[in-house]
Amino acid sequence: MPRVHWVGTGLSTGSGVRVLSEIADVVVHGRTAAKAAACAERLGLAGRVGTAALDDLAPAAGDVVVSMLPATEHGRLLGVCLAAGAHFANTSYVSPEIAEQARDAGVVVLTEAGLDPGIDHLLAHSLVAEARAAVEGPARVAFTSYCGGIPAVPNDFRYRFSWAPRGVLTALCSPARYVEDGTERIADRPWEAVRPHVIGGERFEVYPNRDSVPFVAQYGMDAGWTLDEFVRGTLRLDGWQAAWQPVFAELRGGDQDRITELAEELATRYPTTSADRDRVVLAVALRVDGADGTSWSGEHVLDLVGDDEDSAMARLVSTTAAVGVGEILAGRLPAGLHRAAESPGDAERWLESLRAHGITTRSHR
Repeated sequence: MPRVHWVGTGLSTGSGVRVLSEIADVVVHGRTAAKAAACAERLGLAGRVGTAALDDLAPAAGDVVVSMLPATEHGRLLGVCLAAGAHFANTSYVSPEIAEQARDAGVVVLTEAGLDPGIDHLLAHSLVAEARAAVEGPARVAFTSYCGGIPAVPNDFRYRFSWAPRGVLTALCSPARYVEDGTERIADRPWEAVRPHVIGGERFEVYPNRDSVPFVAQYGMDAGWTLDEFVRGTLRLDGWQAAWQPVFAELRGGDQDRITELAEELATRYPTTSADRDRVVLAVALRVDGADGTSWSGEHVLDLVGDDEDSAMARLVSTTAAVGVGEILAGRLPAGLHRAAESPGDAERWLESLRAHGITTRSHR
């Protein structure tokens, strides 16, 4: 059996490890061997997967290393893989460092294979393929993709930390580029670009994040389509912007030491406990109006609440990563850099695998 090294035992490590244990020999690596063993126990996999410390990671040629560590650690782990001839996978956005290392790597380097980025890419490819079949020739296009981890039971803070608080605050300080009213725009403070967004009759708040524009080409929208709107962004509960005003006031100062302190304060004030239940909502929508008068619109909505076995975030991120590793083990990905599925046909295969593991979407057309 091929061996998969799952590196990381944090909030995004979930039942995807169990999925992999059914098709591969899995070793879970934690910062310490004890943390790895505790993770296996939590997942109900004690005795079914190996456990080891991160320092003991020694992949063989043909193995797959899955990095669930912070993005800053990916380059080092990829270097270990390249030296050993092992494949590499993670759920983070492609960084310049990873792109450079993956050049002529001779192994598979799979990135953006989680929830967002990950499942959002699959749903976008699905919608674009349908729209291309329905509307021929030049067209005007509106595309939105919003994703967020939120508390299943709304609280006064209107949020539940599903990943490191420091990372959440840092993301809010990063400018966002997107297309609105046919024009590229930049939001230096994304929280100031919040707008209401209704999904299935429920009101949320959304705002752009990171740089949406490169995904126009990635989703195949750069041929004959004129963009009226193209936004990839974050979803929050209605009332989030008002509840977080004290946080925004601190972020405006830009003091990195203070942001670190604030992250620790928020983690203490709003702890995530085993009794909490998270909810993940992902909504990807596309409308295409053809120059010949034809039009098409569609939306995929994923809405999942965590349970006693898994948080919704851990289940979605880890299961998608497991599907991606399955693609590597099946030999479907050639050597080089990949971002989840990169064609409509591949996206449908990934989505079918996710459906087999109970991860489904509501579709509206």
